[in-house]
This record gives sequence, C-alpha cells and structure tokens, in this order.
Amino acid sequence: MKNFVQKGDTITVTADADTESGQGVKKGVLFGVATKAAKTGEDLPLKTTGCVELPKISAQDWSAGAAVYWDDANSECTTATTAGNLLIGCAAASAANPSDDGVVRLNGAVPAAVTA
Repeated sequence: MKNFVQKGDTITVTADADTESGQGVKKGVLFGVATKAAKTGEDLPLKTTGCVELPKISAQDWSAGAAVYWDDANSECTTATTAGNLLIGCAAASAANPSDDGVVRLNGAVPAAVTA
C-alpha cells in the first residue's frame, strides 16, 4: 500500500513539559507513555499500545477489563468518568484498593475526552 506511513504503536510528539521515561502523557486526545526522558520542546516518543504499569488512584479497586481513563490534572489513571478524563484503555489485571499502580492495556486509539 503506497500510502502507509507507520504502525502507530509509537508516535513522536513535541514535549510540552519536561518528561520522564515511563510517564503518562496526554497530547490533545492522544495518550501514550514516554519511552525516554525529554526536555520541553524536544522530540518525545510515546508508546500508544501494549500493557503498561501506570499510577492509579490508590483508593480504587480495579477489575480486569474495566475502562481506564487518564486524569491529566492529577497525572494518574482512574475508572471515574469525570469531565476531562480521557479513555486510554482497560485494566489488564485486577488492582486492589489500596494500591498505587495498575496495569493498563492502552487502546491505541484516539478517543474523545469525557464531557459530562
């Protein structure tokens, strides 16, 4: 196919802020996990698919398959459908309450943020 560009499992964007490797990054309605550290304005490759461990709201209990959203204001994952949260995938495993991290299967899509 002559118009194929790339698989899209890693997409390079410009860092809006200093970013650490492994940090969740929201860029518009695109979400990915930084594959390396980058300073503001530098190229920042984001992993947009696969299963990754990310920070979560400690007090939440996740079941495998639960929809997972990114809360950009708090830089953590949540199952809450609060306005502004971005659907990023689903829980790939159960996560207890309390726990600081959960495994998320990134959806690789560019969904819309929650509006209500």
